[in-house]
Amino acid sequence: MDKKVIGIGMSGGVDSSAAAYLLKSQGYDVIGITMHLIDNQKSIDSINDAKRVCEELGIKHVVLDLRDKFKSIVIKNFIDSYKNGVTPNPCCVCNKYFKFGLFYEEAVKLGCDYISTGHYAKIIDGKLYRADVLEKDQSYFLWGINKEVLNKVILPLQDYNDKEKVRELALKAGISVSNKKDSQEICFIPNDDYKAFLDSNLDILPKHGDICLKDGTVLGKHNGLIYYTVGQRKGLNISYKEPLYVIKLDVENNRLIVGSNDDLFGCSLVAKEVNLLLDNLPDELYAKVRSRGQLKKCVVAFLDDNKMQVKLLENERAITLGQSVVLYDKNNCCLGGGIIEEVF
Repeated sequence: MDKKVIGIGMSGGVDSSAAAYLLKSQGYDVIGITMHLIDNQKSIDSINDAKRVCEELGIKHVVLDLRDKFKSIVIKNFIDSYKNGVTPNPCCVCNKYFKFGLFYEEAVKLGCDYISTGHYAKIIDGKLYRADVLEKDQSYFLWGINKEVLNKVILPLQDYNDKEKVRELALKAGISVSNKKDSQEICFIPNDDYKAFLDSNLDILPKHGDICLKDGTVLGKHNGLIYYTVGQRKGLNISYKEPLYVIKLDVENNRLIVGSNDDLFGCSLVAKEVNLLLDNLPDELYAKVRSRGQLKKCVVAFLDDNKMQVKLLENERAITLGQSVVLYDKNNCCLGGGIIEEVF
């Protein structure tokens, strides 16, 4: 029987490198595939690191130039979201359209039977599950992928929840990036400086406006709504008798609405662009509204235009427009999700 061919997304980091080693050790014919997404030196360095690792492992390396598409989809969505007063999650968009979308299509053209990444999550019988160590879990970011593609995905690190053990594996395998520092920032934001990135990519800089309480009392001026997000406390530069937080971005009136910590709590939302990973959902559902959030029991009603209403059975703090709400069952199986467009 011919060996199965698998294309693995190679970022030049330790996770994908270790995953590629594991796949080769398991007998797959492995092709390392690196997506060139950004025009900067860091991206070039990552491509070179991935190429070197593939040489060390004795596997083929392919580079896909997707810079134009990445700019028109992920970066444009990021900028437009902030313009519209919402806080995007570009990793979810990238996973949906690139790492498990265009990447899969190109891998099939290369003759791959499966695709793989270095994500920390589990796939069992074609279903996506949270990682055993929840601090490492990345299933929240994978809700948008096509469920048909999910059957073609292998995650070699799904049983490796300790990053040091992954580094030890890479070192033992002779992989040169075994001690490479993890990147915690969004790949296209230099130095993790959102403000500088937005300033340099906006046609028109945002206008200053009023910072107000819910009753309309003006407390100060904001520097432009794109620089703020729900739940933010620091950087408001206003004085008040109690701590104040951003509770709403009023784009229509260019006002930043602030209030107490209690004002940040809510339990109902509407999400758009819903993607379900299972045909039939169980009666008992759980949701979380941020990657490091807690699962909370919920009730879901599906609406027209591929939307759903989610009611959490206990309040959640700072539910934020533009972020993802992700559904799970009681066994930590990821059922899908959507992008939050309304909170009430």
